Amino acid sequence: MTGPPRETAGAGVRIDRDAVADTGVAVVVLDRPDRLNALDLPAAAALAAAWRAFRHDDSVRAVVLTGSGTRAFCTGIDRSVRVPQPTSPYSIDDPLLTIGPKANDLWKPVVAAVEGMACGGAFYLLGECEFLTASREASFFDPHTAYGMVSAYESVLLAQRMPYGEAARLALTGTAERLSAVRAYETGLVSELTEPGGARAAALRVAAVIAAQPPLAVQGTVRAVWAAREAARSHALALAPHLIALGNLPPEEQARLFEARKEGAPPEHRLR
Repeated sequence: MTGPPRETAGAGVRIDRDAVADTGVAVVVLDRPDRLNALDLPAAAALAAAWRAFRHDDSVRAVVLTGSGTRAFCTGIDRSVRVPQPTSPYSIDDPLLTIGPKANDLWKPVVAAVEGMACGGAFYLLGECEFLTASREASFFDPHTAYGMVSAYESVLLAQRMPYGEAARLALTGTAERLSAVRAYETGLVSELTEPGGARAAALRVAAVIAAQPPLAVQGTVRAVWAAREAARSHALALAPHLIALGNLPPEEQARLFEARKEGAPPEHRLR
């Protein structure tokens, strides 16, 4: 099953298949640069659909995930999105839970290419990629605590990719600190650093090498590496909805904090 050379997965997500015939690598682009590639509900649904479609497309043997432009890879969920929540404290509807490749049972390798900011809900995606390439000008942060929100799912995924202290500091400092690409490389979050604008090319290069290996061996290896982390991850994720329900400020208070920061001077942050 193959697709056209270039196709749109849905609003806010673009799939570039120009080189699939030669390399076996497709590129998924988060394509909302005017919103710093933040995800609304149609974009979240389009991402999930793209991963599911790749399961049935034998011409695609590896995927590169990146953002449109150089200002941001992704800034999580678009703050304008309103997701009605059930009244039960035991249930939370989170539209980002199903945006990653593993959540959609895709075991073909996915390499992320990060330019600019990656923050908040971006870690739902980065946490399900095999590894990251990043521009030296990229930066990473998690604003949840600054807006009165628990960083639960993001922290679980970060803690599996970084030393505990680094993951905790990133999650707890909110908007006050950002992790530089260099520091992210030193702590293992990033696999390869590039010059500005070079993350996608670096990701494509290594993805093509991986795609040239026997596909079933590659997919089995992806599944094996993921399985090594799965038990601890499953237990941690099971706690996440309850921690969020207990620790989040009411939505209107979150919105007040967010609007106050947006309308005032840009919050200062330390890049480390």
